[in-house]
Amino acid sequence: MKKTVLREYARLIVRSGVNVQKGQDVLIYCGLDQPEFVKLVVEEAYKAKAREVTVFWQYQPLEKIRVRYESVKTMATVHEWQKARQEHYCETLPCKIHLISDDPDGLKGMNMEKVAKARKLSYPILKSYMDRCDGMQQWCIAAVPGAEWAKKVFPGMRTSQAIEKLWEAILFTSRVNEDPVKAWEEHNANLKSRCDYLNSLGIEKLHYTADNGTDLTVGMIPEAIFCGGSEDSRQGITFNPNIPTEECFISPMKGQAEGIVYSTKPLSYQGQLIDNFSVRFENGKAVEVHAEMGEELLKTLIGMDEGAAYLGECALVPQKSPIAESGLLFYNTLFDENAACHLALGRGFTDTIRDYHNKTLEECQEMGINHSMIHEDFMIGCDTMNIDAYCRDGKLVPIFRNGNWAF
Repeated sequence: MKKTVLREYARLIVRSGVNVQKGQDVLIYCGLDQPEFVKLVVEEAYKAKAREVTVFWQYQPLEKIRVRYESVKTMATVHEWQKARQEHYCETLPCKIHLISDDPDGLKGMNMEKVAKARKLSYPILKSYMDRCDGMQQWCIAAVPGAEWAKKVFPGMRTSQAIEKLWEAILFTSRVNEDPVKAWEEHNANLKSRCDYLNSLGIEKLHYTADNGTDLTVGMIPEAIFCGGSEDSRQGITFNPNIPTEECFISPMKGQAEGIVYSTKPLSYQGQLIDNFSVRFENGKAVEVHAEMGEELLKTLIGMDEGAAYLGECALVPQKSPIAESGLLFYNTLFDENAACHLALGRGFTDTIRDYHNKTLEECQEMGINHSMIHEDFMIGCDTMNIDAYCRDGKLVPIFRNGNWAF
């Protein structure tokens, strides 16, 4: 891939993604797959007047070794230096860039029950830091090709050819053209106009149906609004948390979901695949799950804490989108969730509450925002999906017909 194109992508992530402010620190979390691109991102961050840029390298094989040999107690320990680092981040509010490239099935065979136990023990300690930073930071998740990931998306190709093809797919769906920053300004305006229409309806609940058996009704929080594209932090800084994105999303009312929903794409959770699964909800809670692949992992997921079995997000994505029309299955939630309508189990988003800047985290949760240590999206959209909105004024408004916007 041409370096000039990759530099434009790096610039997009820094300028439109996290929107680095002069004197702000930047944290980059990434794998070992594309060090030259990481170097470009670091350089672009400094050109944007970042004060300090820190790169945290991650490697799946090392994670598997760590989980195999460390005890749950050791894995769960939050050292004093780690607490000090989290305290520093709460005070300085650095930008966070996540460059994902992992093998979607790269942690297959890892003891997820052990990982879950460790996370449950460490989470109460880390939660206070997370809550203090809620809505305060700019962050962006973007992607670069990893060799194993590329070979899964393009099986049968030589590794170098598959990586190049995946680069092309990532850049195309991320709108990296002659002027990607301008392209994203136009895309965000389109998403905002759709959100404005949805928010004008006064939706009380959404009813999802599809010919695969999906029949689910989800209640909405009266104070909640649909969001999409760019967001504003509590600091008033505009940023794009996902590159790419095609969704208009909202956090539903905790405890108000009834019926069954079927997945339409695989879910890569903690480096392992869950596929062909269904989730049945009663009183808002996932009470029954089945999966042809990864059923025990799915049960572990919804048992992570009390909120993990409740919904934190409803996202609307048409079948007519660049990612869906590419015809590719990415085995990666960042892309696959933007090719189809999806739901998320776990934590809801406080910034979907109207005027959330003037409300506390506790106030948002009292309104109905779900709280959990996880937030996991899974895809439910297909070309037979219909979605109807039951509005507070008694109207029934079609939102989706046959997988696409009905307006």
